[in-house]
Amino acid sequence: MKIESIKKIVKDKYKEIATKGSSCSCGCKSASNISKSIGYSEEELKIVGEANLGLGCGNPLAFGRIKEGDTVLDLGSGAGIDAILAAKKVGSKGKVIGVDMTEEMIEKAKANAKKQNISNVEFLLGEIENLPLADNSVDTIITNCVINLTPDKAKTFSEAYRVLKPGGRIYLSDIVLLEELTEKQRNDKDLLSGCVAGALLKDDYLNKIKGAGFKVKVLYENKRISKEQYNGINLESLMVELTK
Repeated sequence: MKIESIKKIVKDKYKEIATKGSSCSCGCKSASNISKSIGYSEEELKIVGEANLGLGCGNPLAFGRIKEGDTVLDLGSGAGIDAILAAKKVGSKGKVIGVDMTEEMIEKAKANAKKQNISNVEFLLGEIENLPLADNSVDTIITNCVINLTPDKAKTFSEAYRVLKPGGRIYLSDIVLLEELTEKQRNDKDLLSGCVAGALLKDDYLNKIKGAGFKVKVLYENKRISKEQYNGINLESLMVELTK
């Protein structure tokens, strides 16, 4: 499938989610229950309010070391759940930047931040393969179940490396495959926008990270998510710390 076709499928789906409040995850669970199952606390979900759409596959804030005063970048910020939580952690001296390619998600995230009186966060329209940020400009990057959606993952990791300061870290959660999908699955639009068809085999994913220059530390692997959200497809949610 062509790159532009993949981007259109993903963008159209997340436009629908932003405007209608539906989720690309398993429809049998509420957004709140999905988020609790992948590591968000009741307190965190109260803080973010309507920014929780149940779209993640982990909680990068739970295992990420974000400090007061940091500049944090959220790749694929969606409705703002992780950016809002990060903004609380960095405080008034810090800043959070969310980047998302879906205009409707950007508008929703801005509205959600305003409702929570969060002023140290901004949301930028853009693609994470081509970040609208300067070299060596952020202390920490977070991203949650997003990189699997990008057609060019090597470029995405290269861009993340470019904007991250030396010694900076990335905390990511993402879906990786434990066995190859069929051709039919790879071309399934619902699986593509649902964080499966664009995912890589785990070793391939980790090799692309290393190829961008990062040191890699696997923090946690959640295999339960396969049955809980993905109808038993042989995959897992991988939580990783990357260091530049």
